Amino acid sequence: MTTLLLSAPTAEDRTTTPLLRLSLAPLDTAPALLDGAWWPHSRDLASELPLLTTVLDPLWGRITRVAVNPTHWPVLPRKVPVTGHVVGVGWFKAEQDPHKLLLLSYNIGRWDLLVIPPQTPPATAAWLMAAAVDPLRTDTAGQLMQEAALLYPSADADQAQQAVWDAEGGRVPRPAAPLLPGARGPVTAPDSTKGR
Repeated sequence: MTTLLLSAPTAEDRTTTPLLRLSLAPLDTAPALLDGAWWPHSRDLASELPLLTTVLDPLWGRITRVAVNPTHWPVLPRKVPVTGHVVGVGWFKAEQDPHKLLLLSYNIGRWDLLVIPPQTPPATAAWLMAAAVDPLRTDTAGQLMQEAALLYPSADADQAQQAVWDAEGGRVPRPAAPLLPGARGPVTAPDSTKGR
């Protein structure tokens, strides 16, 4: 597995350019459904794509087109200017896995990357980056995301499970009310229904 966490080469750029979070399968491995995983910092394709292509162009040849499913990308530009050229952007809602980015290189080939949602916790993202380049796995991007959700439930899911637990009587009982000196039982509020 090749994992890249890259930043811009100059000191000035390092403070303003986020790290590229990318995991790539070694070039000598057998073809798989995924060639790697990309964990962007946002869902802004126009700002995320230039850093990705800057790294991939020397490795895979100039990236000329990308295709995404618009489900997770709120704005889809038709073209994105990147270092030295422009990348065309296409989208396919029904035909493409919403968790995958398809990259096409001029006269070289095609690569598929799992796109890890930006808000993914680091432990889950690390597992996804490793699983996407595991040569023994034959999972699609969507299948990996489903498996990650089972292995690493989110804080929201934990809170939802806790709410169900509490609603179904799973709450630990509160300690009994304290006894007052001279009282024979716990102090309780008077029942307003008596005496009616």
